[in-house]
Amino acid sequence: MKTVGMTWAAVGLAILLSTACERAAPESPPPAPAEVSDEATGHYCGMLLADHEGPKGQIHLKSRDGPIWFSSVRDTIAFLRLPEEPRDVAAVYVNDMGRASNWDQPEAGAWVDARAAWYVVDSSMRGGMGAPEAVPFATESAAEAFRATHGGRIVRLDDIPDAYVLGPVDLPSSMPEREHEH
Repeated sequence: MKTVGMTWAAVGLAILLSTACERAAPESPPPAPAEVSDEATGHYCGMLLADHEGPKGQIHLKSRDGPIWFSSVRDTIAFLRLPEEPRDVAAVYVNDMGRASNWDQPEAGAWVDARAAWYVVDSSMRGGMGAPEAVPFATESAAEAFRATHGGRIVRLDDIPDAYVLGPVDLPSSMPEREHEH
């Protein structure tokens, strides 16, 4: 009887050891947000981020060094939802407009994890390229203060409708022209 018990113990130990070996190594922490350089260009528009007002986004892929830049949060979210885009997302950051004092070009360090942010959609503010923007905030109270001034509604990332970020855009008929030095 002792031999049977030791055999079962050995089998159990072998199963435990093989299971432990099959486990993947713990994932490394996500990369920190990068700061927008003078050369950073939007993934979809191919234009300099500095030429676009409003909050920006960046996506870090496991298969790529450096972030993919977006001239709007709307484009950042579209990338996450489009089936033809890479799925190996390591981190997604958007400008925290509650910490930014400059709508046109949010300051360095004003980033928040896109999955943790609160968004104001359907507000009166427009983002890069003049499209409606999903304006991100690190806190719900900052989102509420923005909503009280600019209208809209507060949602989380997963609650932003696909049509809001993937649908057609009605641009205002009288967009102001801005001169930029290159």
